[in-house]
Amino acid sequence: MGRTFVPTCLGLLAGFLFNLATAVKNPVVSTANGDIMGTTSEYVSGVNVFKGIPFGGVVSGSSRWTHPPAASAWNGTLNATTFGPSCPTSMESTGVDYDEDCLYLNVWTPENFTSTSNLPVYFWIYGGRFAEGSGSDLTYEASALAAKDIVVVTINYRLGALGFLAHPELNTEYNEKSDNGTLPSGNYGFHDQLAALHWTNENINLFGGNISQITIGGQSAGAASTLLHVYSPLSTGLFQGAIAESGVRYPHDPLTGSLATSYRNMSVAEAQGVTFLAQLNVTSIADARNLSAEIILSTSNQDTTFVGTPFDGNQAYMEPPMYRPVLDGYAFPQSYEATLANYLQNDVPVMTGNNKDESGATPGVAVNETVYESSNSAIFTPMGLYDKFLELFPASNDIDASNQTNNFYRNQSLVSTHLWANLWAEGGAKSNIYSYYWTHAPPGQSSGAFHGSELNYAFDNMPWGTTLTGETLNWTSTDYQIGDVLSSYWVNFINTGNPNGGDLTKWLPASNTSKTTMMLGNAWATIPVASDDVIEFFEEYFANEISY
Repeated sequence: MGRTFVPTCLGLLAGFLFNLATAVKNPVVSTANGDIMGTTSEYVSGVNVFKGIPFGGVVSGSSRWTHPPAASAWNGTLNATTFGPSCPTSMESTGVDYDEDCLYLNVWTPENFTSTSNLPVYFWIYGGRFAEGSGSDLTYEASALAAKDIVVVTINYRLGALGFLAHPELNTEYNEKSDNGTLPSGNYGFHDQLAALHWTNENINLFGGNISQITIGGQSAGAASTLLHVYSPLSTGLFQGAIAESGVRYPHDPLTGSLATSYRNMSVAEAQGVTFLAQLNVTSIADARNLSAEIILSTSNQDTTFVGTPFDGNQAYMEPPMYRPVLDGYAFPQSYEATLANYLQNDVPVMTGNNKDESGATPGVAVNETVYESSNSAIFTPMGLYDKFLELFPASNDIDASNQTNNFYRNQSLVSTHLWANLWAEGGAKSNIYSYYWTHAPPGQSSGAFHGSELNYAFDNMPWGTTLTGETLNWTSTDYQIGDVLSSYWVNFINTGNPNGGDLTKWLPASNTSKTTMMLGNAWATIPVASDDVIEFFEEYFANEISY
């Protein structure tokens, strides 16, 4: 989609003023592709923002379902004062600018930056179950982090079938183009992220960033994406730390299959791709490339992972999106468990955790005692664990059943992350894992510490940021205090790979011997992951489940 340009003479003048390190309203940065003119933050003074910078080329029409080409150079000066279009989604919102050619990124940086500032970089990947989201979402407005001397990059990547379709015809097409015959289909969205990460390594020093201190981060599907970069050999050396908010699950945790951390084997993804073309009433990829993006994204995108299993119909186990990452042997060579066990991941510090009211837990849950017993019996009786389950999570009435449902899923999240951290260390990784448990419920809503509720606090943008659902909440002084503390932990980690510093409460790295995690939000304290008998129960439970 077209970006606007200003005359080169204006760009030269602005560049001259910028080189004098004078705070200017429209600073200009010179890149290999051309000059880029930014603006000042509308939310925080002392911050510059460069919006809508192209990091990739055309991915529509005959280039649909191809790996992202490099962005073309431009003449004149790119006017990077408004966001580029978002990638099309199946859930398009009124008033949002969408275009299939959507490979743009945004940069926030302190206004007095120079090419030698060497500030740490935070590379942010949005969530949305690989079906929605945008790097320009106000939830991720990063002016406050930039004001704390962090350079922040947010990106777009292709979504749904446009981002994650696999098909035998595409695999043949790619293998014919590849030098070594190993360029598979199915992970275009991931390759978009990778292209943006390469752009960041090649250019972010021009915006004051340190290419030797890049932390990648994301929430939900963004956390899953972050971890794919941790696992992928293609991302080696491109980042030095990772933050996965509502991210990791132990590879044998069945909830992995429900969340954005789920993935598809290539054979399954190819079969889904064949069905997809039949749904579109076309017989070839060439024909599908002639269809509109709206038609491509209009088909059903839910998988059937839990059909025919004891989890079928269980409110905690929603089906994953159909179009999500593919175990392709290239970008994503081996399963999570095999990658960690064989020490194939990128060994960088990781900060990751869960929210109190997500992954099956919610303040408003209402569970009938009979349903509670029958649904859990279906899961645990075949394993010989039902009696132990009832001993640990007993319920004698509907209120108990509701409370114990929440108790169970909160413990599952805590133990799952704990066991993942153990697997990380057991495989030989040396970098620390910092795990957390977010407990604070934003004001004015009834969903508690819901999925994504930590985001405004981590970005410290409560006064102007919106929640993932687009709400603006009535923040209190307590919320502002929590945001200042939480974002300080994040800033410390982005700076050093360690969240500790200043007068913050000490955050201990995860350990199999300590079996603790860090409570964030309503308190700042080290807490037990769970009791030993609960940890042992989940270890036995997960041992009976398939591995991811």
